[in-house]
Amino acid sequence: MNLRILYHGHCFDGVASAATFTRFYKERIHPEAVVNYTGLLHRPGNLFDLAMFDSDENAIVDFKYAASEKLTWWFDHHESAFLTPEDEAHFRADKSGRKFLDPTRKSCTEFIADVAHERFGFNAEPIKSLVHWAHIIDGALYESPAQCVELKEPALQLMQVIEADPDDAFIEQIIRELTTHSLEEVATSAEVQRRFQPILRQHLETLEVIRKKATSANGVVQFDLVDEGYEGFNKFIPYYLHPEATYSVALTRGSQRTKISVGSNPWAPVPRTHNIAKICERYGGGGHAVVGAISFKPEEVEEARQAVKEIVAELQNRAR
Repeated sequence: MNLRILYHGHCFDGVASAATFTRFYKERIHPEAVVNYTGLLHRPGNLFDLAMFDSDENAIVDFKYAASEKLTWWFDHHESAFLTPEDEAHFRADKSGRKFLDPTRKSCTEFIADVAHERFGFNAEPIKSLVHWAHIIDGALYESPAQCVELKEPALQLMQVIEADPDDAFIEQIIRELTTHSLEEVATSAEVQRRFQPILRQHLETLEVIRKKATSANGVVQFDLVDEGYEGFNKFIPYYLHPEATYSVALTRGSQRTKISVGSNPWAPVPRTHNIAKICERYGGGGHAVVGAISFKPEEVEEARQAVKEIVAELQNRAR
């Protein structure tokens, strides 16, 4: 019995969701299942290759729906869960009892654990810490910007490794270890800590670059890191540096995409009034009410910069 789990790649909640689903599946569905993993990233165009669904059963966790008859399980919590109305109709018509969506959930990990417990008798107590931290990290429920930028807790150090380490095989290793060990054991392991140190140095460098590049006006902090070569950054740095901002809009570029990241400050003095997912959907992106992203082709930098201008203007107009 083979199971393929497709999960949101280089995302703490995606990795934690894959580990939680694996635990549930092997405990309550097929204990002898051989599990393989594929990380998925948001990108322009078609997100799925039908060849990905290559096992006896195939699951997607913490990622958009695929209208494939080969998809056996699906868990997601994103407001922008469907690429097309046809995909949504396909989901609504499904009677398998194995596909689940709840956009009110802070994390997909918690959603999987709760559904698996309520409907299938899964005991989520051994992964209580993993569920707790996925809830905090994906729900942006930190105590302060300093907590998530200064990265003192082991769980947040593991988060940085998952987000920044390019070694997909190592990310898969983390998933497998989280299915048999506690979050704390995995996060404090020698190999995770070894990989965290250069990532921490890069994080601190990025912090200083954003400090120099970011501008804040009318409730929006914005910055463009395309020329600096940074593919990603800690999304709470803008609010650590500019606590007065309600929103952030950033542009980065990697080998596979040029990306606009749009976020809101959980500690903002002026509360968020936007649904960020709805704004991003107009440009082919998506996300949640509080955070979202848009992917362009790597060479579409100027198109992305124009979209940044439009989004910033919209947010500034309503953030005043």
